[in-house]
Amino acid sequence: MQKRWLKILVAVAAFFVAVVVLVPFFVNADTFRPKIESELSSALGRKVTLGHLGLSLLTGSLVADNISIADDPAFSTAPFLDAKELRIGVELGRLLFHHSLQVTDLIVKSPSIQLIHAANGTWNFSTLGGAATKPSPTPTASADAMPALTVNKLAIENGSAVLSSLPADGKPLQCTDVNLTVTQFSPTASFPFTLSLQVPGGGSLSLKGAAGPLAQNDASLTPFHATISVKHFDPVAAGAIQAGDGISMLADLDAQVASQDAKLSASGKAKASQLKLAANGVPAPRPVDINFNLADDLSSRNGRVNDLAIVTGAVAAHITGTFQQSGTEPSVNLQLAAPNLPVDQVEQLLPAAGVVLPSGSRLQGGTINANLAISGPVNGLTIAGPIELDNSQLTGFDLGGKIQGIHPLAGTSGGTEIQKLYAVVNNSPQGTSFQNIDAEIPKIGSATGQGTISPSPTEALNFQMSAKIAALSAVGGAVDKLFGGGSSSSSNSGGGGIPLTVTGTASNPSIHANLGQMFKNATNGVVNNSGMKNSVKSLKGLFGR
Repeated sequence: MQKRWLKILVAVAAFFVAVVVLVPFFVNADTFRPKIESELSSALGRKVTLGHLGLSLLTGSLVADNISIADDPAFSTAPFLDAKELRIGVELGRLLFHHSLQVTDLIVKSPSIQLIHAANGTWNFSTLGGAATKPSPTPTASADAMPALTVNKLAIENGSAVLSSLPADGKPLQCTDVNLTVTQFSPTASFPFTLSLQVPGGGSLSLKGAAGPLAQNDASLTPFHATISVKHFDPVAAGAIQAGDGISMLADLDAQVASQDAKLSASGKAKASQLKLAANGVPAPRPVDINFNLADDLSSRNGRVNDLAIVTGAVAAHITGTFQQSGTEPSVNLQLAAPNLPVDQVEQLLPAAGVVLPSGSRLQGGTINANLAISGPVNGLTIAGPIELDNSQLTGFDLGGKIQGIHPLAGTSGGTEIQKLYAVVNNSPQGTSFQNIDAEIPKIGSATGQGTISPSPTEALNFQMSAKIAALSAVGGAVDKLFGGGSSSSSNSGGGGIPLTVTGTASNPSIHANLGQMFKNATNGVVNNSGMKNSVKSLKGLFGR
């Protein structure tokens, strides 16, 4: 009995093997190729070309050994999609016994895809599939007509994509391991999808959500909602940011994105490690959290930053405003508000933003207030507005001992105490200027003035200041006698300012007391005053003259 059943099983297996091997020889699948090309071309609105079409009973599909989808001629003459293999899932019963075609799946194997974005905001896939959403010219279709891309599964497996712009601007973004799966696809209804890909530098992106129905006039405006996750994204390695822009990071991001009626919204959280925000900056030692809520009108190409919070410790600086994407380079009009941020929590971000302190020094304690306008193209931003530092200390920097032309002033050898440092800053690619500088240094006095820092790589200082020396110091007392109230216990009293010139670089500043004409005028005015002569003599000694 066992031998009998074994013979039956072997016979059944042999029968199925024979069917799998022999049936393709009796069914000429390639006869369906013109029909499939025509239907796909009509559905996509692009010319579709297939290679030889064969039948695979094991997978229940027709297999084309090549597929090419033409691009929009306004963008390129090269194919939009080119692949070595297309698997077309079909209902085998209808194919074998009725010689009719019912497509269930479309799976593209290892395709190369070209994605091109024009300066006017359109994409080379904007017109893709528009014909599929238009009503059929006839009320009914023939029994064996293939529905226009209405399938159970539409997939891209192990593909690659190149994202570029027209006209060309920077390095194209190369994506590998592109895998897209769409189930229950219909151009006239919503359909679920998943997308994953890899980018240079080891970054990855995954997207899961639902889209549709397909927008008839512009496929890029198709409504969708999805959850996006980005891991280990290096925008410089990926080519999204040029190395010369000075911005770099490794970013992880989790967000919710949605688009409806050409209105795109995105909200979520990013964690940026090794963050650098300026060409002369150095990467931040600890990750920075960025919470964001953005809105973008895809038709007008104008967007709004509802809130972008740069979080460090328990506090955050908030950015709001608008952005525009006209032309090849986006531009922004933003406002940064940073009220009463603890210095100890934001100090790590200062080097990342290109803020250089004297070598061996660091800020400790106190608060920073800033209200800055950020405007212009993103590759040439201008940042302008007031910044104030209060009740802090520049440890490791002896300001009193650095002023040349004056014998060292006591009180700052352990670090320079800063009661207040205020300036109106304007930073642009042309350099940085500081206006209305007002500094209160309790152990020394006060200073006002203005200055500039030249662009990288020189970053040379050129500041002209007027200092009032505190009356408690010997220099302050001598100036008081010579100028009649040049210094007093209040460092804000008028008259008698000592001109200072600051040159060198921020890491190694050179401060000179410019006595010159001030000293000459003072001595000429007091030649007949013996008391003043003594003050001048004392002042000469203090200034080392």
